[in-house]
Amino acid sequence: MEQKLNFGQALELLKSGKLLSREGWNGKGMYVFLSTKTVVGDNLINPHFTVKNVNGSYSTWVPSVNDCLAEDWQEVE
Repeated sequence: MEQKLNFGQALELLKSGKLLSREGWNGKGMYVFLSTKTVVGDNLINPHFTVKNVNGSYSTWVPSVNDCLAEDWQEVE
């Protein structure tokens, strides 16, 4: 059985470059990762969370209160 994590534990794994998802998310195949500082042309992109959406696209992501209080986070292989 895969270990379930709280958001604090999940955040530490995100900071180390891991991919994480929540068991409670309706969209299967979704996961979140930390995008580090990058430069595109002359523009600096600050670190932010990115989510892989169900349709295969990617978007910036901000955790909800429910995400922060959840204890069903898991690492994605």
